[in-house]
Amino acid sequence: MKRILSITFGLFLISSLAFCKNDSFREPDVVWVPTPQEVVNKMLEMAQVKQGDVLYDLGCGDGRIVVTAAKQYGVKAFGFDIDPERIRDSRENVRNNNVEELATITQADIFTLDLSKANVITLYLLPQLNVKLIPQLQKCRPGTRIVSHDFDMRGVRPKQIFEMGGHTIYLWETPLQMEK
Repeated sequence: MKRILSITFGLFLISSLAFCKNDSFREPDVVWVPTPQEVVNKMLEMAQVKQGDVLYDLGCGDGRIVVTAAKQYGVKAFGFDIDPERIRDSRENVRNNNVEELATITQADIFTLDLSKANVITLYLLPQLNVKLIPQLQKCRPGTRIVSHDFDMRGVRPKQIFEMGGHTIYLWETPLQMEK
């Protein structure tokens, strides 16, 4: 009996360690800083979000972009974050705003996501992380709008840059226009 319990415990311990090593549960690359609501509104306006769009927010934080897109534009919006605390905050925000039918929050590593279903992508990541996303963004269908709060994407020419109250918003459209 002791041997069976020891083996069972050992298997449990090994499976727990394997679960913890899963890349989608690694430490976040950035510290979460919320995007001010007026910046969220401008980002969605610049992306020309419209009925029928599918929005992906990469590093969704508290879900405010996802909630705003669902509530104000009636679009399907998906938020992705690696931090379990941010996932909890985002899901609570979705529930509190009654947009569960349009907004979905998923814990995932954004660098492994298939972005092909999105035609609007929002970011508030550091410049080197935006650059790390370029190979995934290049696979997006033509006309996909990508909007970033405060940080550019080195090597890619933005379609539009907008300054507001100490914040910069960048807009790109696929196919990405690489700088020479």
